[in-house]
Amino acid sequence: MLGTYYYHEVIRKTIIAFGTIFNDIHIKHDDGSGNTESNLKVAIAYGPVQKFLARIEQQPKLNKTVALTLPRLSFEMTGITYDPSRKQSITQTFKASDGTNLKKIYMPVPYNLEFELNVLSKLNDDALQIIEQILPYFQPSFNITIDLISSINEKKDVPIVLESISFTDDYEGNFETRRALIYTLRFTAKTYLFGPISDTTDGLIRKVQVDQYTGTNVSTAKREMRYSVEPDPISAGPDDDFGFNETVSFFTDSRKYQPGTQTDG
Repeated sequence: MLGTYYYHEVIRKTIIAFGTIFNDIHIKHDDGSGNTESNLKVAIAYGPVQKFLARIEQQPKLNKTVALTLPRLSFEMTGITYDPSRKQSITQTFKASDGTNLKKIYMPVPYNLEFELNVLSKLNDDALQIIEQILPYFQPSFNITIDLISSINEKKDVPIVLESISFTDDYEGNFETRRALIYTLRFTAKTYLFGPISDTTDGLIRKVQVDQYTGTNVSTAKREMRYSVEPDPISAGPDDDFGFNETVSFFTDSRKYQPGTQTDG
């Protein structure tokens, strides 16, 4: 199997889906009378928190230019680990259609993707507004549906589990040169990785037969009847319009076949 090229973009899709959860968070600032002065959508970008702190540090001082960059969210994937608690048989396969042909796929392998979401803000109230719009949805998990393999329409619910929350007040120098308040939320996405997809045209089951015995011990009981069914035409595919041919055969005492009846379905 190694050496067969395939790329389902499962990890990439999971990263995008994770970031999409937090891409519509707003904060509001009110005046003294309770009227809304501003409604700001919080920007989100992929990357480590150190990158954004470095950008803030490059500014000559905390002025309006820096204020435009905060508050904001940053996230990144920090790890990937195998999840043995969701293990399935490595040799078990399932079949799916791509709309035309039937495909065979080995059962997916469970992996956990670890994420870190950082909330950066100059004002603690801004950070708290963001945090309170996130935490109620995780108890401690939040399910999202991801189209893991588009070609066969394989969709799965992926739980996003909130693992921990931490807080740091990032200073540089004295207390008057605060750079950012940072809330760090760590998550685990319980996704699945798939192997290559292969055609199963030659592996289609085209005939099924069931034998009826006079008793439950098949080594001593006599066979009485055999029921068989196959598609009509026999060359029909899973997405074709076809019927069925059914055959019933009876056994004599010498266990020879006697012609039965045949009906077209």
